[in-house]
Amino acid sequence: MNLNNGQTLTVGGQDLTRNGSNSRSSNRAPWEDARIVLKPSTPTRKPKPPKPENAITIAVSSRVLFNMEKEQQIYEQQGMEEYIKYQVEHETEPLSPGPAFSFVKALEAVNTQLRELYPESEELFDVVLMTNNHAYVGLRLINTINHHQLFIERFCMTGGNSPIGYLKAYHTNLYLSADASKVREALEEGIAAATMFTREKMKEVSETQLRVAFDGDAVLFSDESERIFKAHGLDKFFEHEKAHENKPLDHGPLKGFLEALGKLQKKFYGKGQRMDCPIRTYLVTARSAASSGTRALKTLRSWGLEIDEALFLAGAPKGPMLEKIRPHIFFDDQMFHVEGAAELGTVACHVPYGIAQRVAKKEMKDKETSSALK
Repeated sequence: MNLNNGQTLTVGGQDLTRNGSNSRSSNRAPWEDARIVLKPSTPTRKPKPPKPENAITIAVSSRVLFNMEKEQQIYEQQGMEEYIKYQVEHETEPLSPGPAFSFVKALEAVNTQLRELYPESEELFDVVLMTNNHAYVGLRLINTINHHQLFIERFCMTGGNSPIGYLKAYHTNLYLSADASKVREALEEGIAAATMFTREKMKEVSETQLRVAFDGDAVLFSDESERIFKAHGLDKFFEHEKAHENKPLDHGPLKGFLEALGKLQKKFYGKGQRMDCPIRTYLVTARSAASSGTRALKTLRSWGLEIDEALFLAGAPKGPMLEKIRPHIFFDDQMFHVEGAAELGTVACHVPYGIAQRVAKKEMKDKETSSALK
């Protein structure tokens, strides 16, 4: 399979265009075409899931794994009882993929290769469906998972209660949800987490290589340097970074997830597959290379972590670069970067952590006060 930077995905000699059509089918969605010409990443005979203490656990909510916009509207406008009634009445109708779907499929593809190389190892990705849905809705979710041939055996249906206790019990490495308040709660408890958004436009992504892109400050790193920038401006920020370039930054909320990815990458390197590794990581930062890039790279080195590609954009928009990378997921702490990436089709997640969140809240409050005075 080949994925170019234009508009065509080539699989097994067939071309799938950006809207998912080929010469044989013009009305099918792209994931349906891909399933026809690719072997499903989930084997017919499902393997045993790894023990939580050995796995890299990715917890996803049902609203990011599947598109549940219509169902959410029913819940918000008509209440819980009508929501449950609708789900039960439509439980044989599979939900369509949501923003986390291609990411989960890529995790499963990596697992397939890991099992081939290390048949007895439990160092694998384990996807847990973490939802505050009522258990009555479970049948539709199970039917949808089976329809899309996903290997998800673990469910937590909390009936509206907080998922934090379950996230800790599963040793969760990453939690993805559409509920920003639950994401903030997870981050406060030291669990890597991000808010995902359902977008109409999503780029085709690789079916054979998991690509994960990270912002630097307040995502992989702490918000120490960003605090200097917000308080004192760009010149003071450059001075601070130059003076502290040999002092590693403290870790940010997503550092542990990058560490987990690196651990699996090394298993492929150990089998001579560094150049063909099915996991690829990217640092996409607004820092400039000459003025502040040194500290970022030295920090990663001090942690013993590798990043496959580093893009120092010196304040330029991230969206166009991400459009070329086509990651399955991109993490950033600032909404304008998330929105800019999403406008060009990247699945971008918001990490509500650090000084940028307080600044954004203050700006919003100032606007509301100004509007009230007019």
